[in-house]
Amino acid sequence: MTTWITICDTCKRDDWSEDTHERPHGVDLAELVEAAAEGRNVRTRRVSCLMGCKQGCNIAIQAEGKLAYTLGRFEPIAEAAEGIVAYAEMHSASASGQVPFRDWPQAIKGHFVTRHPPLPGAED
Repeated sequence: MTTWITICDTCKRDDWSEDTHERPHGVDLAELVEAAAEGRNVRTRRVSCLMGCKQGCNIAIQAEGKLAYTLGRFEPIAEAAEGIVAYAEMHSASASGQVPFRDWPQAIKGHFVTRHPPLPGAED
């Protein structure tokens, strides 16, 4: 089952302004996450708004039949991207999508915003 990392490419952190930035922070984070995920057991995609503007930069980690998570407040740096991808791989390896806190990469601790239960299956 594929775990997806969905990256908001329109996110702007509080320090963003047209005078100092050419593009949203989300584009920078998306490029870093995509590079970190290359050749690994997760997939990435970009969306233009996860509606978590107060939490920017935002990502979602999802897989069919598993818990899904929204994370935010990332800086668009390589360390954050590596942590996101490492956590997504752990999510992928977990039957439920739940990963024990002790196993979380340091780079994602303190960044969880929401957790969503899996959608009911057709038989439910």
